[in-house]
Amino acid sequence: MSALLRLTRRLARSLRAALLAGVLLGAVAAPPILAGQPCTERRLTAEELARGLELAARSAAALDRSGARAAVIARAGQDLREWGQRYSHIGLVYRADETADGRGVWRVVHKLNHCGSDRASLFRHGLAEFFSEELFDYEAAIVPFAPASGAVLANRLRDNFVVAALHEPRYSMLAYPWATRYQQSNQWALETVAHVLEPGATDRSRAQAWLRLRGYQPTTLRIDPLRRLGARVGSANIAFDDHPNARRFTDRIDTVTADSVLDWLTTSGLGSGRIAVR
Repeated sequence: MSALLRLTRRLARSLRAALLAGVLLGAVAAPPILAGQPCTERRLTAEELARGLELAARSAAALDRSGARAAVIARAGQDLREWGQRYSHIGLVYRADETADGRGVWRVVHKLNHCGSDRASLFRHGLAEFFSEELFDYEAAIVPFAPASGAVLANRLRDNFVVAALHEPRYSMLAYPWATRYQQSNQWALETVAHVLEPGATDRSRAQAWLRLRGYQPTTLRIDPLRRLGARVGSANIAFDDHPNARRFTDRIDTVTADSVLDWLTTSGLGSGRIAVR
């Protein structure tokens, strides 16, 4: 048996175990998607699987060393350099104490768009599955929550009702941060943090008000009318009708990016320093 075949089989067994460990938060099967992008039929190569699994293992080790109970974790699924962004997608990662040695394993809850449609669902995955995507770069970013906040999040993120409380299935990749018509993946994570940490944030509007009060600032992208029209016509998962006219018609599109969430966590004091994992 060739070395490559043995490697591929070992990776397949590891990936199957990781997939079985994940718990789906809905009634649909986990789609082979990259959040916010159309589905692709291309299978990951053995090298890509190996690199994704290694990134998952290194991320777990970094989380262990941090001493955190919960954190925000980001992956670089798309090339966003044109927009001045590094990471494309975030999830909320927490320690689940399920192993015999008491160390626990790490679980990620995150929101994924259904194959470029205008709908999205919530998922609970292991780190191996979180990184089993066609990634632009094999780098992760982690911002651990401060001990008090992390303990609350680690406890409450186990509850499906809690993580789904502010979920809006209508999806737009460029949803306006201060509106509730649509909700994109990073926006759900940010609003869920507000919902868990602030008892008064019982709906999306109140969660957004708390985020404003705590100084969160979305990213402003400059998108001209022609590109907005092309995006809207060609993609079901992009809409602009929730953005204020005064900003939209001056080519300013505000949205929740992974980088803006990571920056806000460190400057607000809710999280500690950012950890880069390659």
